[in-house]
Amino acid sequence: MKALSILWQRHRLLLGAFLGATLIALYFASRFLLSVLYWSDPAHRNQPLEGWMTIGYVAHSYDVPRDRLIEILGLQPPDKPDRKARPTLERIASDRGQPLEAFETEIKAAITRLRAEEPPR
Repeated sequence: MKALSILWQRHRLLLGAFLGATLIALYFASRFLLSVLYWSDPAHRNQPLEGWMTIGYVAHSYDVPRDRLIEILGLQPPDKPDRKARPTLERIASDRGQPLEAFETEIKAAITRLRAEEPPR
């Protein structure tokens, strides 16, 4: 504790920067750990398709390449990925003017095709 006190007295800015960097590293490490734990749970693999899912989520859940899935479905890949603007399956189906069930059938066919073309990763 004495060493920390000395550092605070002599190198306040440096200690503050170190603590800030440590907090940032802990934030990203915890996000990584939560992601690993989420996707390692078998319950999150091959989930039934739902309207709230994004193409990226579906690709990850079914273990198929996201870019190829987008290509087969005839969707426009995002120019600049924006985490907040990722469209859901429901929104994509609505934009295409088709019911969600028809779009889900198309996605399942694309997944089957991708799995036949490429071995599992």
